[in-house]
Amino acid sequence: MQARDGRWLEAAGLVLVRQRPGSAKGVMFLTMEDETGAANVVVWVKVFEKFRRVLLSSSMLAVRGKIQREGDVVHLVAHSLTDLSGELASVGNREAPFPLPHGRGDEAHHGGPGLDPRSLPKGFRPRDLADPTLVVEPIKVKTRDFK
Repeated sequence: MQARDGRWLEAAGLVLVRQRPGSAKGVMFLTMEDETGAANVVVWVKVFEKFRRVLLSSSMLAVRGKIQREGDVVHLVAHSLTDLSGELASVGNREAPFPLPHGRGDEAHHGGPGLDPRSLPKGFRPRDLADPTLVVEPIKVKTRDFK
């Protein structure tokens, strides 16, 4: 949200809302969310047609584009899109943890109490702690699509 106007960025997240109002002449507006917050994405008609299937079917997207800043309103104007739904679906089956380059987000500033999943025996996954049946359902994210 702090990036300057016209800067190229790439953002990825869960698709929360898709809107393609009739008054917008084919422009699609997307709201995505990641761990840092929500992002507004504008998809012009040519980009929409090129990435139609990805836009309409993905539950998780990566968007590369330019920042458009108008006062306090910030949009990412899409130039290319990548479907990351497969990555989202594989979250429960990963053996290796996600890379954490900036420290653990679930600990207090100087380390918190509690069980550190990295100290568990090999083959034991953190999700097994919360689910004694060891049955894991796939993650399904419902989107609200408006026309």
